[in-house]
Amino acid sequence: MAPGDIIAKAEHVFLRRGSKTLLENVSVAVEAGRIITVVGPNGSGKTTLVRVLLGLMTPDSGSVWLRPSLRVGYMPQRMQVDPVLPITVSRFLTLGGRANTQRLHLALETTGTGELADRPMQALSGGELQRVLLARAILREPELLILDEPVQGVDVIGQNELYELISQVRDTLGCGVLMVSHDLHLVMAATDHVVCLDRHVCCSGHPEVVTQDPAYLELFGEHVADKLALYTHRHDHRHDHGSPEKPAAKTPESRHG
Repeated sequence: MAPGDIIAKAEHVFLRRGSKTLLENVSVAVEAGRIITVVGPNGSGKTTLVRVLLGLMTPDSGSVWLRPSLRVGYMPQRMQVDPVLPITVSRFLTLGGRANTQRLHLALETTGTGELADRPMQALSGGELQRVLLARAILREPELLILDEPVQGVDVIGQNELYELISQVRDTLGCGVLMVSHDLHLVMAATDHVVCLDRHVCCSGHPEVVTQDPAYLELFGEHVADKLALYTHRHDHRHDHGSPEKPAAKTPESRHG
């Protein structure tokens, strides 16, 4: 599997439930070694698209293709841990016998969760839980990693750390990543390509191109442009001598999606 090879794609997908259209002529492709992020408001069809690609929902028309024998890792949007059923992180990761010791060690090491192995799942913070879910998703050393709102329930600092971790996982495994997010101004630095969805594809392309697209601004409101400009300045600004500027302190504007 060479970098840039298409490993999964949906083409001209239509999906309806009763009189409601969930997806309308949606196309998306995931390439090896690239991070594709699907953004859109609640109810825009992001999770539905993920389910279609996973084969959990069958479109009314259009096609879905996965490279033969493709190994897929999936991180769900949220997970509830039953407080009356104590289970450690290592036990959770090996439920169903999904991984041998070598793969378990690699997943823990890659996600920085080794020190959590013996901790009860119920005792994890939001950020720790998401890292553990990511570790479970990469146990099979996937070639395609699908992440549905991977920073759910995590504070802004933790979100940035998780997005950096996802980029590292992509680099380590060489996998393609399809990620769902509603906060493009936070995820854009970790994204190669953006698909803006509102049941249909409003626009797509490089993050900085999408954020200037009238369809994106109309969908999310022009106030997002100020947040994106602030984010881009802080991450791209260079001093005259060329050294990176130290990250500025977070402001209230940068804490809201």
